[in-house]
Amino acid sequence: MNATTKPDAYGELIEPTTLKIQRLLPGPIERIWAYLTDSELRRKWLAAGAMEMKVGAPVEFVWRNDELNDPPGKRPEGFPEEHRMQSRITELEPLRKLSIAWNNSGDVTFELEPKGTGVLLTVTHRRLPDRSTMLKVSAGWHMHLDILVARANDKEPAPFWDGWARLQQEYDRRLPA
Repeated sequence: MNATTKPDAYGELIEPTTLKIQRLLPGPIERIWAYLTDSELRRKWLAAGAMEMKVGAPVEFVWRNDELNDPPGKRPEGFPEEHRMQSRITELEPLRKLSIAWNNSGDVTFELEPKGTGVLLTVTHRRLPDRSTMLKVSAGWHMHLDILVARANDKEPAPFWDGWARLQQEYDRRLPA
């Protein structure tokens, strides 16, 4: 395992508006694919939303970050209890790749690759519109993926909001201005 696959590894800009972040998860790959595609499993680490498995299908993501852990931590002022976003599937290779048009904040691709008994998950978020969004998204992906790692390992994750606030500051220091 190298720095990019450690459970707490930071995301990196691979292009000026593209964030890439990876996590090594326990297999099998079918289980991790379910965490990406099954609304009930996905809501435990990211956002709920039924997903028809076909290119072009609409997806409504429903974030309720206060429900990701107990206690959830302190939600920042100005953030709602629930956030909804209309998206659509743009690419689909079952058990390997899922790409989604992420409304007005770019495109997201999830890629799965077997690594021994584990699965390497790579999340690539393209076309981030500005630095402010980039910092929020970077911290968000980092925390959401940390929660996925904890859930996939049957552990209790750290409070989402506390980690997100800390990570947003850290990404502000790490990412180029």
